[in-house]
Amino acid sequence: MARGSDTRTRILDAAQELVLEHGFASTTVDAVLAGAQASKGAFFHHFPTKADLGLALVERYAAADADTLERLLKAAEAQTDDPAEQLIAFMVAFEEAVEELAGAQPGCLFVSFIYEADLAGSGTDEIVIESIEQWRERILEKLELAFERRPKPPIDLPSLADMGFSIFQGGYLLARALDDPLALRRQVAHVRHYFELLFGLPVGPDRPR
Repeated sequence: MARGSDTRTRILDAAQELVLEHGFASTTVDAVLAGAQASKGAFFHHFPTKADLGLALVERYAAADADTLERLLKAAEAQTDDPAEQLIAFMVAFEEAVEELAGAQPGCLFVSFIYEADLAGSGTDEIVIESIEQWRERILEKLELAFERRPKPPIDLPSLADMGFSIFQGGYLLARALDDPLALRRQVAHVRHYFELLFGLPVGPDRPR
């Protein structure tokens, strides 16, 4: 059982690296097998089709994304009772997390599958949308609680809740195009500064570049 699980993980790891670098359409089963050092029989034992592989990749990526969101939010909640300060603490932690991500992977897996959903098969779009909505709901919840204690500015809070996710995706593109992993972190820091100003909190320093 453990050996089979290890093989499946190796296949997913190799496939994710290739998809992030080349896209799902250009990632061949043979290339995945070479990267995972697995046999074709092992591949089709775990993934009957390439579409099944794509679905498994998106499911795993979404689960890790959700875990990061909840883990960082819970850590922020343990630091303070103020929802505004919780959001800032979350963003500080997220800045540190994205620096590691930018160095470890060249992009967001969701983007590859949004553009190639017809090749990846059914189900991937729904998983991506669910992940985006989870981020929106959790950040929006904090925003609404934060502005219960402060004058609410005349802005669309749901759209504001989406801004961080949007900057995150654009920051990945910027980091990759400029070959500058820290570009992503700097963009996330700008979002944090905006929230600090919006909440009337002291603007914290940028982290080391």
